[in-house]
Amino acid sequence: MLGDRLELVARGSWTAAHVQVLERQVEAAAAEAGKARITSIDMAGVRELDTLGAWLLERLIRGSGEAGRTAEFVGLPSHFRGLLDEVHQVNRRPPAHRATQNRVIAALETVGRTTVNVKGSAETFLDMLGAVGVALLRVLTRPQTFRLTSAVHHTFRVGWQALPIVLLITFLIGCIIAQQGFFHFRKFGADAYVVDMVGILVLRELGVLIVAIMVAGRSGSSYTAELGSMKMREEIDALRTMGFDPVEVLILPRIIALVIALPILAFVGSMAALYGGGVVAWLYGDMNPATFIARLREAISVEHFQVGIIKAPFMALVIGIVACSEGLKVKGSAESLGLQTTASVVKSIFLVIVLDGFFAIFFASIGM
Repeated sequence: MLGDRLELVARGSWTAAHVQVLERQVEAAAAEAGKARITSIDMAGVRELDTLGAWLLERLIRGSGEAGRTAEFVGLPSHFRGLLDEVHQVNRRPPAHRATQNRVIAALETVGRTTVNVKGSAETFLDMLGAVGVALLRVLTRPQTFRLTSAVHHTFRVGWQALPIVLLITFLIGCIIAQQGFFHFRKFGADAYVVDMVGILVLRELGVLIVAIMVAGRSGSSYTAELGSMKMREEIDALRTMGFDPVEVLILPRIIALVIALPILAFVGSMAALYGGGVVAWLYGDMNPATFIARLREAISVEHFQVGIIKAPFMALVIGIVACSEGLKVKGSAESLGLQTTASVVKSIFLVIVLDGFFAIFFASIGM
């Protein structure tokens, strides 16, 4: 040790076979390095070096650097430099200045990154919408290219196989709305208006909204997982290589199936919710079924049904576009598949609720 400078010399074989001796030497050297401001390690005499030896040397260098001291290699053979550079990048801590970053700047950075992500998501959505529109026009001009078997298969999966859970959930929703209505309206002697509330709320809003959310969680996630798995196995690239358009072969039948199935599920779900409301009115509200049906006929009209059912195809289109576009974003890992499936469900539910709000404003503006 010369003044505040420590010179260390590494020699021989730095491999796992000599790990016990090397660890003792590195610990002793680290203790000496703690007393010096500058540490240099002469590597000219090293004959063999593996990952363990490189990590021990890196630990010595890193310990000096974290303490605010300078450490460096001297005479490093060129054939060892690549290994030491790789080890140097392992488990690096983030820069300390980020912990003390100005909160206002950090908030603005977050807003900026979120805005860029929203812009990217909107561009992806519009790209997929355009691709589906082009594929649909191509199919309309050449109907023989339409994958009818695939569309029927997906309609069966999205529609028929979803009926049990849709009926159960919407029936329970109707029961809950009616029970809460009777519980609170009874205080004002307005039991009859519970029927109006159930009928209008189910047909205009809740029936189609609840069904769309269930479809987004059930079928949307399925679409994303299926397309993502195909992307990971390079099946989509194989289709392009064979001259097929993946949008026309894989995506268009799925979206058409959703557009067909969701209005049907919304209608069946609304009927189940009204039936649930009638059961609660009979058992809990002491209102016989004939009175409930008569009051329901007075409270609702075809217009209420139209308001709800018109939304269904648009919600189905949004769910299908988001699910398929997120599926095509999947990279080569299982983690990416899980992240994109989650993003698909969250984005679909969010857009369905936003779309429902826009429709509410639109129908109110035209007097429906």
